[in-house]
Amino acid sequence: MHRCPIARSGRRPAVTARLCRGLSALALTLLAGCATYRPLPLPAGRGAGSVGQLSAPLPARAWLPAHRFDPADGLDVTELATLAVANNPDLRSKRDALGLARAQAFAAGLLPDPQLALGADFPRSNAAGLTSAYSAGISADLAALLNRSSRVAAARSQTQQVNLDLLWAEWQTVAQARVLFEQVTTLQAKEVRLRRERDALAPLAAQVQTALRAGNLTHDAASAGLNALADVRHRLDDNTVALDQAEADLHGLLGLAPDAPIELVGPPWRDDPSPAAVQRALDALPQRRPDLLALQAGYASQEANLRGAIRAQFPAITLGFNTARDTSAVYTNGVTLGITLPLFDRNRGNIAIATATRQQLRDDYAARVLATRTDIRRLTDDLATLTRAAAAQDRHAHELAQARRAAELTWQHGELDWPTYLAIRANALGADLDRLDLRQRRAVAAIALSALLGSTDLTPASPPARAATP
Repeated sequence: MHRCPIARSGRRPAVTARLCRGLSALALTLLAGCATYRPLPLPAGRGAGSVGQLSAPLPARAWLPAHRFDPADGLDVTELATLAVANNPDLRSKRDALGLARAQAFAAGLLPDPQLALGADFPRSNAAGLTSAYSAGISADLAALLNRSSRVAAARSQTQQVNLDLLWAEWQTVAQARVLFEQVTTLQAKEVRLRRERDALAPLAAQVQTALRAGNLTHDAASAGLNALADVRHRLDDNTVALDQAEADLHGLLGLAPDAPIELVGPPWRDDPSPAAVQRALDALPQRRPDLLALQAGYASQEANLRGAIRAQFPAITLGFNTARDTSAVYTNGVTLGITLPLFDRNRGNIAIATATRQQLRDDYAARVLATRTDIRRLTDDLATLTRAAAAQDRHAHELAQARRAAELTWQHGELDWPTYLAIRANALGADLDRLDLRQRRAVAAIALSALLGSTDLTPASPPARAATP
């Protein structure tokens, strides 16, 4: 039967036997606490086949108010935003990064493992009185213990930064969902208007073709009628391409398969912050914007790193205790102390790096705050300008729509030549499309301003109904 080598002989076999049993128990305990490997296959990456297969909205948060969720009757702008926050692939990756940061914070708080050293010597002589010798010692790195508080503080601040970056990414995803909702609904409205114009011009184009074949019109005279329909078809094709791109972006935002159907219902997002609300948000910006709070947490993490680097310039100390028995069966106990002499390095390089990094983070934060204030001011001015322009364009489009309807009656009675009639229709069509474009630009500017101000209310205010396309 195998026996512990250090217990083969000697005057204190009970001590060595207990030591062997203790080491065996320690080994079993360590093995019982080991992690095990489990494979995790890669996904197919096909996306959800339908809106109904998407994950339900995330649990209610302070900035994510309760909202009735029923994808069966289509997605309104609030349902779209909440689904995007829950299912966006990029956000899922960022949540994994948050899990990694938490694991790193957990690792930073763990105490360093002590080091156990064992040794045995066996005499090669058969002289009387000789026995096997052994030594056992345990030591710990005290420097790691002294720097633990700095490591833990840095890791916690880093985790907070990652969490705030995730929150800011969620807010940006909400803004992106609102923008895509606006783009898709606007392009759909333009498609309806262009199809209506194409259907209205088709009989006239057929008449022009008939007159051209009969020789009643020259090609020069017929070009206006032929080009009018061709121009509408070209605009319709361009609009279809843009609509396909916007819908593809929407599928990617939700993590849907490319062929999964999406039905958008309800009015788009509308938000008109007052100048007083904008000023209040500007004053509280560093205390509520997640990206700025994340930069503050990153700066705090670097402060902890700098403190740790300064502490690490002091000598590293290793303390240990040992027990031994020599070949003459003399038992001894001792203490070991190891000190790193700070003669050359003294951690000066790491201190310099940590100091420069802190300065960079400080300047980055100041630049971000200044850029944010500048962007908010610019968007506020743009929103006021686009509001006036959209109102003026609405009036202009309404007037041209009236002119188009009057021209239709005059044309049907044969009292208006077709080139003039086509020109009036083209002007009315251009005004309608410009009106939709201006409304979209204004809505995108309002969404961007709301995101920069840190507006988290997902429930849209009661917006004015979208004016019907004349």
